[in-house]
Amino acid sequence: MLNKVGKNTSAPKVARIVPTEGMDVLSQQEVARLKESGHGGLYDLFRRCCLAVVNSGALQDDPHAMLAQHSDFDVRVVQQDRGIKLELVNAPASAFVDGKLIEGIRELLFAVLRDVVYVSTQIREGKFALDDPAGITDAVFSILRHAGILQTGIDPNLIVCWGGHSIARSEYDYTKDVGYQLGLRGLDICTGCGPGAMKGPMKGATIAHYKQRRWQGRYIGVSEPGIIAAESPNPIVNQLVIMPDIEKRLEAFVRIAHGVIVFPGGVGTAEEILYLLGILLDPANRDVPVPLIFTAPKESADYFSRIDEFIGATLGEEAQSRYQIIVGDPEAVAQSLASGVEEVKRYRIETKDAFFFNWGLHVRHAFQIPFRPTHENMAALDLTHEADAHDLAADLRRAFSGIVAGNVKDEGMEAIAKHGKYRIHGDPELLSKLDQLLASFVQQQRMKLPGSVYEPCYQIAR
Repeated sequence: MLNKVGKNTSAPKVARIVPTEGMDVLSQQEVARLKESGHGGLYDLFRRCCLAVVNSGALQDDPHAMLAQHSDFDVRVVQQDRGIKLELVNAPASAFVDGKLIEGIRELLFAVLRDVVYVSTQIREGKFALDDPAGITDAVFSILRHAGILQTGIDPNLIVCWGGHSIARSEYDYTKDVGYQLGLRGLDICTGCGPGAMKGPMKGATIAHYKQRRWQGRYIGVSEPGIIAAESPNPIVNQLVIMPDIEKRLEAFVRIAHGVIVFPGGVGTAEEILYLLGILLDPANRDVPVPLIFTAPKESADYFSRIDEFIGATLGEEAQSRYQIIVGDPEAVAQSLASGVEEVKRYRIETKDAFFFNWGLHVRHAFQIPFRPTHENMAALDLTHEADAHDLAADLRRAFSGIVAGNVKDEGMEAIAKHGKYRIHGDPELLSKLDQLLASFVQQQRMKLPGSVYEPCYQIAR
């Protein structure tokens, strides 16, 4: 029924849903782990990820606030002889229409179930050599394959789009315009699955795909447990995969991408840029084509001018040569990407590499090892010009990852509250450039947190 202002109030207290195809049977041991809290149990993780999915579309990026607001939400796995069902208790009303769960949300809930169970039983149980670069890549491949992300018989056409989840309206509209131009050229979209610059390109591409009568467009969302609560999947995502940690999430992006676009964002976007540039600067990847474009509307050009200046001062001209900056021209962005994708296709054919997974890209162990943003680990980073550019990029990426954790992740925020700000060490000149870049993010209001004043979670050691 509707209340006086037309708000949907028909959400059931308990909703039972049946699985999508392929996730209808679990073992008794798997069900037991999904019901168990604490060490070895999956309940807390599963509940948090499911709440993020049913909360899709909420204008909120504080995971603590979301959990507090829906503290009575519960999800239960019901084991039956003929299969399983999920029971949602006190799910947000926005997830329902006339008492029935929205179909896209149902699909994504079972995607969460699929990935949480698979990672727990296959990845974390010693079945992959996670102390070896090849073993980690194999684990990333296996998760993506199990999720149905890797598809044969399709020419390269997948564009990964990075950018902020909380951006200005003009920037969001620009991401839609770029997505529209990409969609007109038959290109699919992969993002971090959240709102803002992750939703805009998908929204633009859906319209273009339908205008081109392209009914099977892919809108892939790649997330991880520490991020999904702050960046709930947007409604357009039709394939969701939850990677175990940020490093495997980043490797998944670069392995499946045929081109990458970066829109304005904040520290998380800078982290993604440094991750990819660090890989592309590896001498082993000098000839591997990965089209990379930084783009923004004209009024936001300063974001990438600051990024470009920082990259030039820290990683050098070679790093700057690996990307284009295009301002205020969505059509030029799409044309350049389409041309770059053709180059990727030719290269993969010549090297006999797969279209659906970039096996030929060399990813060093330093970019694969999960970085825990403890105060000790942050203080141990030594940001100096003496390091090779790709090694420096790896440590800069870790520094930004720690700042992201201190801003939005439970573990990082709790550490800051308990031990104070992170301390970052290195060359004074380099640290000054880092501090200036971060200060520009604050000035541009790109370090968004609940509350009106941003309080940095780090300090530069002088």
